[in-house]
Amino acid sequence: MLGRTNGSNNRIKGGGDPLKLFALWMSRSAMRPAEGDTSDCILVVGISRPKMAAAFLTVVLLSLFLTFHILYDSAVYSFHAASAVEGRTVELVSQVRATPPLLFSSKVHFPRTSRHLPQAIIIGVRKCGTRALLEMLFLHPQIQKAAGEVHFFDRDDNYGKGLEWYRRKMPYSFRGQITIEKSPSYFVTPEVPERIRAMNASVKLLLIVREPVTRAISDYTQLRTHAATASTLTNGTPRSIQQQQAARSFEELVIRPDGSINESYRPVAISLYHTYMHRWLEVFSREQILIVNGDQLIEDPVPQLRRIENFLGLEPRIGRHNFYFNHTKGFYCLRNETSEKCLKESKGRRHPRVSPVVVTKLRRFFNEHNQRFYELVGEDLGWPEE
Repeated sequence: MLGRTNGSNNRIKGGGDPLKLFALWMSRSAMRPAEGDTSDCILVVGISRPKMAAAFLTVVLLSLFLTFHILYDSAVYSFHAASAVEGRTVELVSQVRATPPLLFSSKVHFPRTSRHLPQAIIIGVRKCGTRALLEMLFLHPQIQKAAGEVHFFDRDDNYGKGLEWYRRKMPYSFRGQITIEKSPSYFVTPEVPERIRAMNASVKLLLIVREPVTRAISDYTQLRTHAATASTLTNGTPRSIQQQQAARSFEELVIRPDGSINESYRPVAISLYHTYMHRWLEVFSREQILIVNGDQLIEDPVPQLRRIENFLGLEPRIGRHNFYFNHTKGFYCLRNETSEKCLKESKGRRHPRVSPVVVTKLRRFFNEHNQRFYELVGEDLGWPEE
């Protein structure tokens, strides 16, 4: 029941009974104040006709309901939009990777991304498929890769620049993605294991290896190609040791005149995997190092990639639909939803023909060393013994 105290009484005239709208100010002392209320008076509005009052109240309630509903929907939309940055990583990464790289500078990146030190590193081995492995892993939407070989841990001049310099060499990535880099010479450089552990003691390491004789021949082929290219730029100056070796056959370089194996020849020395693996197992647990079979990766990539996805704690996403065999090149090429890619021409070079007698002799030589490697890693890779 409303009284009127120095207020106004407005009547809206129409047919039938007039609608009475009461609006009055009541002093604060006339009503029981709510806790914390400091107002001096209270505005009270009333309507004389019950049905009209009910309609008015309904409109007010509906207005409040719609207002809160809109605010709620807006809040939910904002929440999902923010969360979708994580959930839509697959689509965003696919769009970025499908865009020609020349359209982007190194300074362009998506919101909510940043550069992180790598959580996984491909540490080697040279000429065992490190580039192919990195490109294959890049098919996974939760992996970002560094461009090129950073050579941070194996070169003193780079290592002296500090971790912040190294971090700036990494790609921008979304939260939850794994950053990977590869530098094959990490495996054979003595200082690298300790340096990597100093950065991240829980880092995961990928070591890709191939049958030692095949790796040595591939290494020789690359060295010969590089030396031949360099010789065209020397303009008659004395040839380097590498250029001199390039003029010799593989057989001449790996077999000494007395018939023994030339273990000091770099392509042979690097294939003695166990001599370098000791260092890594002294610094990292075996569980932190995954041995990737490079020969099987070339023949059938998917099983090896499944092992790596599991090792990195990733959902399996790379499948046979991501590969097609290029009969001209003689190896698998990559594809995603929008594009296809083959490794550059320098990959998959044709190896020179090597005498079967020399191949057999090398395999017999490597057999003992291979067994030592198997024992260290707890895994038999089944390389031929002769």
